[in-house]
Amino acid sequence: MAREVALEIAVQDTDGVRIATEVGASRVELCSALGATGGLTPSVGLLEAAVAVAAEAAGGGVPVEVHPLVRPRPGGFVFSAAELDVQVRDVRAAVAAGAAGVVIGALTSDGLVDEAAVRALVEAADGREVTFHRAIDVVEDVAAALDLLAGLGVTRVLTSGGAARSIDGVARLGAMARHSAGRVQIQAGGGVRAQDMGDLVAAGVDAVHLSAKGIRPDDGGPGGGGGSGYEVTDLGAALEARAALDATLGS
Repeated sequence: MAREVALEIAVQDTDGVRIATEVGASRVELCSALGATGGLTPSVGLLEAAVAVAAEAAGGGVPVEVHPLVRPRPGGFVFSAAELDVQVRDVRAAVAAGAAGVVIGALTSDGLVDEAAVRALVEAADGREVTFHRAIDVVEDVAAALDLLAGLGVTRVLTSGGAARSIDGVARLGAMARHSAGRVQIQAGGGVRAQDMGDLVAAGVDAVHLSAKGIRPDDGGPGGGGGSGYEVTDLGAALEARAALDATLGS
């Protein structure tokens, strides 16, 4: 029987949730300001709407899972006590809004997984799936980090294998998958393209993650970001990724 590899799409609005449903994604990572910052915590209103749209779009079937990113600011992943308090509150709010899981990450000043912070966030998730995000890509001892995260109850890690693009970190992705097999899922993410699917799946990852985004032209004027437009989930890019993954898996 063919191995299952999940598809996760990073989205920033409810249209993205509908597209993810259309292409058969297992999950969406819901966030805001993705391109500009790498992603920040979405509003509770957006999260509630995304959960409702996921259920509606499923048409009585199993809805795509909505996993909001919980990250209070851009920049590094060493958080103050006040910033951690906000994240714990955001995780609790996500659970109350119907999220199937949350995406979190926190490090200590010496570049290790912040055990106390992750423990608090996993506890706040109250049994929902927890993904540790690409903060793992700046950790030196990845094997030790995976062992710690497994013990803390983290479901999966989102990682590029420490590279700018996941295809360039494929060797490390394979090592991580072998090390954590059966304990923590490895989800490849970071510049994933349709043509990368074969090598990523061959490395043994459990899931692939991509944004499948395009730019919608729009001019906000001098007070609204100028004429650079804004990011949306592109159906064509999502379909291409789905087709490439299915072809790799022989589906």
